[in-house]
Amino acid sequence: MRRILGFALSAALMLFAATAHADRYKDTLTLFKNAHDSNAMLQTAYGYAIFPTIGKGGLGVGGAFGKGRVYEKGVYKGDTSMTQVSIGFQAGGVGYSQLILFQDKRSLDEFTSGNFEFSADASAVAITAAAGASAGTTGANANASADKRDAKTEGGFYKGMAVYTIVKGGAMYQATIAGQKFSYKPKV
Repeated sequence: MRRILGFALSAALMLFAATAHADRYKDTLTLFKNAHDSNAMLQTAYGYAIFPTIGKGGLGVGGAFGKGRVYEKGVYKGDTSMTQVSIGFQAGGVGYSQLILFQDKRSLDEFTSGNFEFSADASAVAITAAAGASAGTTGANANASADKRDAKTEGGFYKGMAVYTIVKGGAMYQATIAGQKFSYKPKV
């Protein structure tokens, strides 16, 4: 009897863990839907990539990594990951959620092809408030978020994409050169 009870409890915990794991994407999307700036553009976007948590840190040399999912017209299409390497004046660490909106099919296809993009960043992040600016191959832009209810854009759609972030916590300052790579794996 104890074995059966133990097995049932283990099965229930695994089911709960799988549900909790899947909910982090839904919960993160809800945060962005509740933010005025990102919600307006999310309603008209062709698709999006959502990253519940990206961890970023550095001291001279830095990096960032996060796993996410890609959706086309609201339908889950596959998994994505972001890897970033940076060098320059930087110290600290931060965690944040990110939403990348795709204006049309062309921009979604470009993202899922796994192209590199290089940029030069200057930003400051403190706990759940952030301010920053960047100039790179996606253009020049600035952003800020006061707390988890505010998702600020890094400039509207540019070349068919818009990026929103919500800071989860940490403290970091930087003026760096960084290269980002997004990989994509279609849903099987």
